[in-house]
Amino acid sequence: MTLDHPLDRAVWNGLTSRLAGFATSDSGPRAVRIDPEVGVFLSGADAEPETLAVMADLARRHPGAGMVEKADGPMAGIDLAGVEVVSRVPLVQMVASALTPGGPDIAFETLTETDAPEMLALATLTRPGPFRSATRRLGPFIGVKQGGRLVAMAGRRLRVDGFTELSGVCTHPDWRGRGYAAGLSRVVAGEILATGEGVFLHAFAEHHATIAFYRSLGFEVRAEMTYTILK
Repeated sequence: MTLDHPLDRAVWNGLTSRLAGFATSDSGPRAVRIDPEVGVFLSGADAEPETLAVMADLARRHPGAGMVEKADGPMAGIDLAGVEVVSRVPLVQMVASALTPGGPDIAFETLTETDAPEMLALATLTRPGPFRSATRRLGPFIGVKQGGRLVAMAGRRLRVDGFTELSGVCTHPDWRGRGYAAGLSRVVAGEILATGEGVFLHAFAEHHATIAFYRSLGFEVRAEMTYTILK
């Protein structure tokens, strides 16, 4: 099977090009692992035995890795010798080339290193997807604060040729229903689109309300993906 679109293998394409500076020092031409403080991503060039062996070694050296691959692609169901698969989670990959009209105007600010502890705490509480102590470095991230406390945020993650990912969208449970997720998503996606790139994201396939929310902003499902969580 040929995977020609840059988003078909967004992790591999991103970490071997625009995000290569975030790869671990022991990544190489066959396999790549993002800095564990930044994220969980692990990927390989292909499903050849030599590649899988290098991927397994990286997974053992840097535990807690995860792989995101096209569900019907050759890498989605691979097993790495000596590395336990915790689960394989269905995702959808969504893309937008324009946003729907409207949306609330919200007061937001660009988040900085000072906000790092609150960003990690908010993501840990709300679980928008894998978020680590230095994931913010993939940003920029923006956020809404109330009383000096971070209550909502959104930012960028993967970058491939022609596309940047909207990610880390989350709101504290006490502050939901105020349009913060929509407002922040529109700001980040709008900034990406203004550069001439497309914007994409990943959502859990079973979270139908989340998928409907992003459809309301102008996103459509492009592909089914599989998120493999390794022990």
